[in-house]
Amino acid sequence: QVQLVETGGGLAQPGGSSRLSCAASGFTLSFYTMAWYRQAPGKAREPVATIMRDGRTTYGDSVKGRFTISRDNAKNTVYLQMNSLKPEDTAVYYCKRPAGEYWGQGTQVTVSS
Repeated sequence: QVQLVETGGGLAQPGGSSRLSCAASGFTLSFYTMAWYRQAPGKAREPVATIMRDGRTTYGDSVKGRFTISRDNAKNTVYLQMNSLKPEDTAVYYCKRPAGEYWGQGTQVTVSS
């Protein structure tokens, strides 16, 4: 069965960095587009970054130039490297496999001094 498990996150300082991991099981990650979403308190869930099967990536306007999505096919894992973090990046971050609408449980990222 398809499972997505996010790790990483926690508390980070403004201007700092953090890396999220999403370990996939039950399917071969390289065959699918994968995405990261986030949901801040009181706001709708929004797309952050996407990586296609061919490796092409797309980013939300608010994270372009600061966040990088990547994957390690050997580890069946997708990553989100977050740099130059801002307080407005505070949210629960979710990993998603759009095909079949599979979501991870989410991991909290808090950016605060």
